[in-house]
Amino acid sequence: MVNVGGFVFACDPKLATSAAPVVWRPELVPHSVILASAPTNFEDAHRLVSADLAGQLIAYDGGDGRHVVLRDLLGYHRVWLRDLRAGVGMAAIIPLDESMLLRVAGLLRLQRRFAGKAPGPVPRGWDLTARLRQRLILMVRALDGHQAQASYREIALALYGPAAVARYPWKTSSIRGQTIRLVKDAVATMEGGYRKLLRGR
Repeated sequence: MVNVGGFVFACDPKLATSAAPVVWRPELVPHSVILASAPTNFEDAHRLVSADLAGQLIAYDGGDGRHVVLRDLLGYHRVWLRDLRAGVGMAAIIPLDESMLLRVAGLLRLQRRFAGKAPGPVPRGWDLTARLRQRLILMVRALDGHQAQASYREIALALYGPAAVARYPWKTSSIRGQTIRLVKDAVATMEGGYRKLLRGR
């Protein structure tokens, strides 16, 4: 915790976002790895040691265990330790949901890290493509205009410029359709749709 001007923050608000990763709820980020004590008789299960958690960028102790984000050049590891202490054999919990394969991919990366190997790059589905990143930028700009009560035409002028808007009659213009879709998608994303980005789809 950091106290800045009498306000308490989980991490220093002066840090760049890339240097201050957020602890998201594990059910929202399917590449989070859930670790718990291994069942009895699994003597060969990897036992938790301090080196396993080296390079912590952020950690949060909640009533449900410890949540940590581990540094990795090719993509963070997000780990939820449920009632797990040093020296105890570990097991992974993989919920059987629509994100199961992403959860397994996250576990495999973490297992390679525990074994002292290069975890490898994160699956492509976790990263925003250049095309999606550009569309999200347009959506944010369109949302700003929409919330400022701008018309679709005014938003289109700001996004695409006068020449593009004037190229075809406004009512039948593809620019008009694109602008309307951007605004609708931006509003849906603002109202909770952003969680799909966390899930890698």
